Amino acid sequence: MDDTEKLLKELTEAGGVPGYEKEVRDIIRRHFQPLGEISQDKMGSLICKKTGSATEPKVMLAAHMDEIGFMVKHITKEGFVKFTALGGWWDQVLLGQRVSVKTGKGDVVGIIGAKPPHLIPQDERKKMVEKKDMYIDIGATSQEEVEAAGVRVGDPVVPVSEFAILAGSKTYLAKALDDRVGCALAIAIMHGLEPGSHPNALFSVATVQEEVGVRGATTSVDVVNPDVAIILEVDIAGDVPGITPEETAVKLGGGPALLVYDARMIPNLKLRDLVIETARTLDIPLQFAAMEGGATDGSAIHMHKSGVPTVVLGVPTRHIHSHSGIFHRDDFDRTVRLLTEVIRKLDGETVAGLTRW
Repeated sequence: MDDTEKLLKELTEAGGVPGYEKEVRDIIRRHFQPLGEISQDKMGSLICKKTGSATEPKVMLAAHMDEIGFMVKHITKEGFVKFTALGGWWDQVLLGQRVSVKTGKGDVVGIIGAKPPHLIPQDERKKMVEKKDMYIDIGATSQEEVEAAGVRVGDPVVPVSEFAILAGSKTYLAKALDDRVGCALAIAIMHGLEPGSHPNALFSVATVQEEVGVRGATTSVDVVNPDVAIILEVDIAGDVPGITPEETAVKLGGGPALLVYDARMIPNLKLRDLVIETARTLDIPLQFAAMEGGATDGSAIHMHKSGVPTVVLGVPTRHIHSHSGIFHRDDFDRTVRLLTEVIRKLDGETVAGLTRW
């Protein structure tokens, strides 16, 4: 594994569901440590400041550290763990998946189960099982055994999925790509910028609780008070069966994806065009996406105070919001290169011009 693969493995295998991000936050803090001045807001978002040749404008990179997961909400007398979702899960992807309950005594592995189809009437078998009818089975036979294992109501639960390099060595499989890929991008971009090579102050922010309502972005943007922001995310890859080009033409290996619209944000048009022109100059392929059913940290950041010019760049990823996603290394590397050059262009005059109408 090279350094990027090691970073991705470490970030994606760490636990960190909304509100319980300590494990992954400690890892990100360690990687931020040699790159700049570190601070933290009162929600737990990490902020790493790296000043270039000028202290202004302030450029904010935002990537959320939390992943979708679950929380223990009830333990039955028979020893089964009922759970509530933290973030958006499609019920159909849950059954039969391994999870880990993060307890005060250590990790407790279990599996998500439900009533077996053999005991379900034939006419009901085609119906999707809902989360409310599922449970986590840790192999216990009583409530006392579950509690003896250290499991308590309120404990976080994370998917179990190891990082893997797939066929051809350019595609990677892992959990939590949404949005540990963004966190890895932030670290890589900060690492690649030589002292004084950018005409601004760069703030890389690893936000918390994005998956439950962009909460960390709302508080951390108040700390940074940026002049311009770039959101580092994944994007939905449409190169799988059942998706038409009209829904999304974004594909693995096709380059970074620029989000031209989502349910809660339209990007600053001049900043959008700066990204497009920079990609053209660098001969980096750029894809375009519109997300009608979701939003990012940009939804809170772009409305901070009187407004912040904001754009979202994503690494195309298959199977997001499941136990395992897949993305392409070339897309990651191209995003790093593209945004590094965009940041080098964001001097005071350029940023001021973003809001001259």
